[in-house]
Amino acid sequence: MLSRLGALLQQAVETREPSLDLLEAFTEHWKGITGYYLEATDESVPARQTDIPWHLKQMLDILVYEEKQHPAGEAGPCLEYLLQHKVLETLSTLGKAEYPPGMRQQVLLFFSRVLGQMQHPLLHYLNVHRPVQKLLQLSGDRLGSGTEKEEVQFAAILCTKIKQDPTLLAYILEGKSILNGRKTQELPASPVEEGAEHPPGPSAGSPCADPPQPRRDSNLITSLVGLCKSKKSRVALKARENLLSLIGLAQEAAATCLVRGSALCQLLTEHLCDLYSAVPTGTDPADVLALEKASWRSQSDAVGDGVFPGKENLAAFFSWLDYLEELVLSAQPVVADAITQAVEEKFFQSILQPQLLQMSELTILSATAMLTGTVRQIRAPPLLHRLVFFLLGPDRHPETPGDAPHPLRTQLIDRCDHLSDEISLASLRLFEELLQKPHEHVARSLVLRNLEMRGYLQRGPLAHEERGPPETDPDEDGLDLEEDPYFTDGFPDAGLGTAQKPLVGSAPSGKGQVSEVVSSFLCLVPEEAKTSLCMEEGGYDTYVHDALGMVQTCRASAAPWGWPSAPRPLDACHPEAAFYEGHFLKVLFDRMARILDQPYSLNLQVTSVLSRLAAFPHPHLHEYLLDPYLNLAPGCRSLFSILVRVIGDLMQRLQRVPHFRAKLLLVRRQLMGSVPGEEMDHTMLFKGVVVLEEFCKELAAIALVKGPPEGPP
Repeated sequence: MLSRLGALLQQAVETREPSLDLLEAFTEHWKGITGYYLEATDESVPARQTDIPWHLKQMLDILVYEEKQHPAGEAGPCLEYLLQHKVLETLSTLGKAEYPPGMRQQVLLFFSRVLGQMQHPLLHYLNVHRPVQKLLQLSGDRLGSGTEKEEVQFAAILCTKIKQDPTLLAYILEGKSILNGRKTQELPASPVEEGAEHPPGPSAGSPCADPPQPRRDSNLITSLVGLCKSKKSRVALKARENLLSLIGLAQEAAATCLVRGSALCQLLTEHLCDLYSAVPTGTDPADVLALEKASWRSQSDAVGDGVFPGKENLAAFFSWLDYLEELVLSAQPVVADAITQAVEEKFFQSILQPQLLQMSELTILSATAMLTGTVRQIRAPPLLHRLVFFLLGPDRHPETPGDAPHPLRTQLIDRCDHLSDEISLASLRLFEELLQKPHEHVARSLVLRNLEMRGYLQRGPLAHEERGPPETDPDEDGLDLEEDPYFTDGFPDAGLGTAQKPLVGSAPSGKGQVSEVVSSFLCLVPEEAKTSLCMEEGGYDTYVHDALGMVQTCRASAAPWGWPSAPRPLDACHPEAAFYEGHFLKVLFDRMARILDQPYSLNLQVTSVLSRLAAFPHPHLHEYLLDPYLNLAPGCRSLFSILVRVIGDLMQRLQRVPHFRAKLLLVRRQLMGSVPGEEMDHTMLFKGVVVLEEFCKELAAIALVKGPPEGPP
């Protein structure tokens, strides 16, 4: 029989009436497939070992050959037969039955090849897109089914066709139970029924014209999202690439259809939540933060390397988050907004917030570390915007002591000064990551809204901007400096030369030269507590280099924000109440005031956050954090005034510790790893002094790089 059909096909190709002979051959091959089910006796024989694959291949070849013999857009008899006799409908049913075993694979291949190799528009015919939907309903939710490769190829072909004609999306997304049981929009079953060459776009009667709720029925979206979860990296990558291309459709109607006519957003965010929940709660926060930034294209990079338990789960979560980022960046605004809204509601509010507000220290540590990793990962502006407002709230007016309009913000800031040093450290790391994001509301919410009216300055006849440099007697000034225990004659080699040092407590409120400001910070730590010059390490130039990179990064981020180049004139500043530095700066200043009594790692993190704030190019931040000459209002404190108090405390302590400088030098060498670490009395104090000295040099370098706030250095 097979030889007869082969000869028949050859004859059909060579005859003068090819269409009739081709049709006969086509129908014979179709009968060969349907006849198998009447004659087969062994149900266990795989489909690939039967004649079915050969018959399907011959049918495909006939359809492709026939199409070449007809003018473009004109359907031949074989194609009409396929449509009128619902051949694809029958094949999809056979594929669903999976009889013989492996039939689904053969059907998927046939559909993919027909749709991929034929130029005639097919998907708008009812007897094509309906069986296509039936096949889609079988895929996506059965990971490891053995047909994932064929499923993703089938989905890829559909995505290609939809990209060529986006109006097809509405019909591919119909799914089952369309419009709650209402009759499917009737489309022509074959070209004979006067079908339009192109389907109508979404309208009042189309599937995506305002359905009541996005459906969860299986369709192209559910299939692709399901395949994105495949353990086979090549399948998952191909599925993600095709879903990305689908979401990137520029047509507004297609974008609206994706949002309203499918469960796209729910599926994406539910998988994100599932992956987050799969991360072990006991995962070390340090491991979370040490994980390299994930990429959705390299799904399996972190799998199976055995570095620490849970790394595979972490990598999977951040990889999917990175993929959502890519979708948001590539999608039309309506789709991007829908995805970010779903992420905020389902992940930020429903998953993260309850964990962040818990009292369990283990849960707080884990959730804070995961949140920090999430902040680090996110770069898409719509998603970053929602994350920032979720964490900090929308308020932009000055704070008052004790107010807590946004409980999550309040809780996160409070934890920077928690009884648990681990929680404090994790919370400070979170805010450092937030301050590195290119979103103006972070700096505005945390700091700038409280500095807007410059209420930290003394008002009156000696107001900050009206006073010039002090008119003191040079000899008297020199005498004060000599007697002042907070300043010494030593001056690290900064390439600046020796500058006159300001008086602490009677600081001139006229702005000093940059060299004077730098000198103020460099000379703040007394000589007895300085050790850096005794070590074989990078000099001050290293700090300037690091400061330059940080300042340039901050300037680049702040460039679109329209910040002023000079402070607001005092006559335009009318504080309504006594100055309050705000919750965030209060916690940082309180921590800074205890630098001599805190763990080394915590001190490093506090100073790192303050350095980041000082690097921002807003003139009020520059003035408040980097100007030692401020004439502060009564009861106000600045960063420099806190450092002065710390130095006063240090001067008293070092008098009571025998061999203070020698021990300090030993501790510094231990921190550098040049000598074995040996615990001794006052180790925390010595480490605090080391951090204090380094921090003062950092501030000096930042002030040098930034120059005066009125303009560039």
